[in-house]
Amino acid sequence: MKLPDNVPRARPVHKCLATLLAVFAGLSGAVAMLPAASAAEARLPIFDAHVHYSHDAWDRTPPKEAIAILRKAGLKRAMVSSSSDDGTQKLYAEAPDLVVPSLRPYRKRGEISTWVRDESVIPHLEDRLRKYRYAAIGEFHVYGSDADLPVVRRMVQLAKQYKLWLHLHGDSDAIERVLVQDPDARILWAHSGFDRPEAVRAMLKKHRKLYADLAFRNDHATSGKIDPAWREAFIEFPDRFLVGTDTFTPERWYYIAEHADWSRAWLADLPKDIAERIGWRNGETLFASMMATK
Repeated sequence: MKLPDNVPRARPVHKCLATLLAVFAGLSGAVAMLPAASAAEARLPIFDAHVHYSHDAWDRTPPKEAIAILRKAGLKRAMVSSSSDDGTQKLYAEAPDLVVPSLRPYRKRGEISTWVRDESVIPHLEDRLRKYRYAAIGEFHVYGSDADLPVVRRMVQLAKQYKLWLHLHGDSDAIERVLVQDPDARILWAHSGFDRPEAVRAMLKKHRKLYADLAFRNDHATSGKIDPAWREAFIEFPDRFLVGTDTFTPERWYYIAEHADWSRAWLADLPKDIAERIGWRNGETLFASMMATK
């Protein structure tokens, strides 16, 4: 079985895969149980902070069709990365008003566990950064002490040089190590580290430039009602969370609209101003504005 691009191999793969499959099954079930959203909720803009458009996706869903999917879902913008970066550039060229580009260090699937020790990643990143505009580097996978390897260190330096965010899929240890290298680094923590809300809150409280996306999770809401522990996190840090679909396989592209509607449903369980921040304003402020000023 070929593992999805978003499953790290540097950690016990069976645990990560089991988590992803369980969450996917839970999300599908949760969406089916949701009541129909009101017209107002349905039009809540969504900034999707976690979209991939990799080489196997653009063969199945050409750029024009992909952009149509994003617009039909009611997305205000989508932060897109891909393996290779050509996918991101295809979508950005098609809809620069909608797509916020992020540069992955992967040139193809299968580099999740090897890129941290692959010195050829650096000239690849340097070349793309010279040629194209980005808001972030990532999503990339790194855990623990691997964050101190030379390839990762150079990537952190490049993010600092180009004033880019780091979209990091990894544990809190990796985040701590990156912040030692660059205390001013701005990190979007993919999937909120698949960690408990209490642990996520502790990290956000400790690091004021750390943000978290909620991609491929459904533990924060069931049938449109937010889990109390997650509610505390959202109320305490309304400016530090973003939503995301995570299209880590080509098939996931057909869940973008469904995921956006599911997000609107549980966001409606929050005060309106907080729902708007998490739903789209945070992403617009943090990432889209970067593209407008370059």
